[in-house]
Formats: sequence, C-alpha cells, structure tokens
Amino acid sequence: MRALHMKRVCVIGCGAIGSLYAAHLARVAEVWACVRREEHARALNREGLRVSGAHDFHVSLKATTRPNELPDCELGIIATKATQVEDSIAPVGHRFGKGAIISAQNGLGSEEIIAAHTRGYVIRGTTFMSGTRHSDTHVQYELDTATWIGPFEPCGTPYAMVKEAAELIVAGGLKAEALHDARPAQWSKLIFNASVNGVSALTGLPHSPHFADESQFSSLGHLLHDLINEGKRVAEGVGVQLLEDPWEMNKIGAMTNHPPSMLYDIRHQLPTEVDFLSGAIAREAERVGVAAPMHRAIYQLIKGREASWAFADENRAVVAHGKVH
Repeated sequence: MRALHMKRVCVIGCGAIGSLYAAHLARVAEVWACVRREEHARALNREGLRVSGAHDFHVSLKATTRPNELPDCELGIIATKATQVEDSIAPVGHRFGKGAIISAQNGLGSEEIIAAHTRGYVIRGTTFMSGTRHSDTHVQYELDTATWIGPFEPCGTPYAMVKEAAELIVAGGLKAEALHDARPAQWSKLIFNASVNGVSALTGLPHSPHFADESQFSSLGHLLHDLINEGKRVAEGVGVQLLEDPWEMNKIGAMTNHPPSMLYDIRHQLPTEVDFLSGAIAREAERVGVAAPMHRAIYQLIKGREASWAFADENRAVVAHGKVH
C-alpha cells in the first residue's frame, strides 16, 4: 500500500451533507470545497462556513469553481447527487491519483463512475447524517448519525486507507465507521431510500408518520413494508446480508416529517436519482433472477413523471404556435 497521510481534503459539492463534511474536516485538515457557482465559492472564501444545531462552530476553508485551482489531495468526498457525479468527478479526478475518494451518494452505481475518472482508490460511503442548508455559508446539523465506509472492491482499496479516512472524519467531530465490507450498509440505505423517496415523490408527502402506519387497509405503511420486503429479497439474491433493518429505519425517519430529496426534485421538475434507487434495485433483481415488480413500477412511474414535464412543455409550445398562426 502507498503511504498516505490525509492532510488535504477536497469536498466536491457543498449542499447540506457536503457542507457538514467540509466544515467538520476543516477543524483537522486543510479543506478545499469544489462548488458549481462562483458566488458560492466567493462567499465561502470570504465568510467561511458556520455549523449550527447539534454542533455549533465556525471554520475557514478554501473554495473554487475551477478544477485547475485545486491542488493534489489525499482524500476527496463526492457529496453531489448521484445524477451529478459524472460531471463533478471528470474534471478533478486526476487530483486524487495518489489518494482516495469517498462516494457519499444515495443508491448504487456512483463508485463505478468515480473509478472511471481517477487513478486513486475509491471508497464506498453511506451516510445517515442529515442537515439543512440555510445559505451558502450556514448549515444546520440535525441527525447526528454515522457514515459507514468500506473498500470499493474492483479498485482493491486497502482497508487501512478506509480506516484512516474514518479516523479523520471522527477527529473532525462526525461519526464514522470503517467496514471491511460496506455493501451491507449500502444496501440497507438503498432499500430504505428507494422505498421512501419513491413513495414521497409519487404522493407528495414528506417522510411522515403515514409511512409507518399500518392501522387501516388503506394505510400507506403497508406499501412501504411491501417495498422494503421486496428490496430485502433482492439483497438476499445478490448475496448481501443487510447491516440494518430498513423497516426500522423507516419507522424512525417517519417521525421527522423530513422532505426527501426526490420530493424536492419532483416539485421543482428536476432530474431525480431514481435510476440509482428503485431503478438500481429493479436492475439487480433482473440480473440475479429475483422478482421486483413493485420497485420496477416505482421506477417506471417516476420516469414517466419526469417525461411528463417535457410533454407538457411541448404541448404548450404547440398551443402557443397555433394561437399565433
């Protein structure tokens, strides 16, 4: 294994989760934030980053929108949405050639994308912490739970490197655990996330008590339970023994009334992560010969919802054109 001392970290994408990583790690390392908007970078360079909520502190860090301004880094954390990983890692992957990059996305498939754009090691990451981003320079830390990380097997990532990354995250004040195999953690969150996000996007409900209620024939909790059980069967078919029970995770989350990311995307007509969530479960199910009709239906319905936006725009254009002529 190459000697590695993680003193310089780059966080790519500073939404709520990325900001939490960047702020905490800036207490123990030199942190760079690679962001999309120039005004975001200027604000971070000028004002630093404030954390409130479960933790309360302020740090300084360096931020840029220009990949050529980034120095070589020993550790990277990709904290964008799964749909943005390709565009985010392609220009900067060479900066981690002697280091490692943690994938902190929802679902399956981001590690493969990252590995295609770097000579560095790739680390599977699954996080359950949550926060609210109040501005470019202020994030509220809410759910104080762990990030689980482990080697991405095709890269031959050494466990010692995973352990060092976890220790650095812990030193910054967050919770993290290094695992020899992170797939059980990844699949636990995948099944939970795919089920909750899909139902939230289709119903318009935040993650509310409805999602765990099974008291009536019409109760939404039955649907969630069936989706989760189907996901468990797919995980078993893939050969993964779950680290946590997604149904128990759902029951805890249902008390928060938290709006899942896919609900935000649907409300704002943005591309969703469904390909990496229910779509990934459906594809894995087909690969191993396990039936997953419910997740396939969720996947197809969300893709249909996305298609409806372009369809509506086209119809409006036709109507406007007809009125003009």
